[in-house]
Amino acid sequence: MIRKATMNDLDSIIDILQKIIIEMHKDNNFQWDEDYPQAKDFANDIERGDLFVSVRENTVVGFICINRDQPIEYQVLKWSSAENEFVIHRMGVSPCCSNTGIGAELIGFADELAKSFGVKCLKTDTNSLNTKAQRLFRKNGYNFVGEICLPGKDTPFYCYEKSS
Repeated sequence: MIRKATMNDLDSIIDILQKIIIEMHKDNNFQWDEDYPQAKDFANDIERGDLFVSVRENTVVGFICINRDQPIEYQVLKWSSAENEFVIHRMGVSPCCSNTGIGAELIGFADELAKSFGVKCLKTDTNSLNTKAQRLFRKNGYNFVGEICLPGKDTPFYCYEKSS
């Protein structure tokens, strides 16, 4: 089940985040670290109503932020749409639930949410070293658009979109 996150979910989200960071760093992927994302980022997402959680047996096992906020760096790329789009940020699945379909379920939820709002395009990005996320996006119908550089990051980020 996927539902809107509440402040009561924040401890579970941070616990998952810390485990994801450990796994990412084992793969030499430093997309997330102690500086980003932080609890305040998720709290802000919750306050805005942009954060959703995947729940299994009353336990939060994944999260996804969906909104219209785009990094300024996106402007250099040739997206298929320049208006009426959603952007996926801060998506993660508890490492204990890897390869169980939760990531695909979260992306499918984003697709359905976009359709319900008449949104024609979903955008996202991930670190060029995050091959797991890249596979997940491609497997779920996202197309590579290009790469951007984000402040404070040593490696480029790959951008993907899915149009309906």
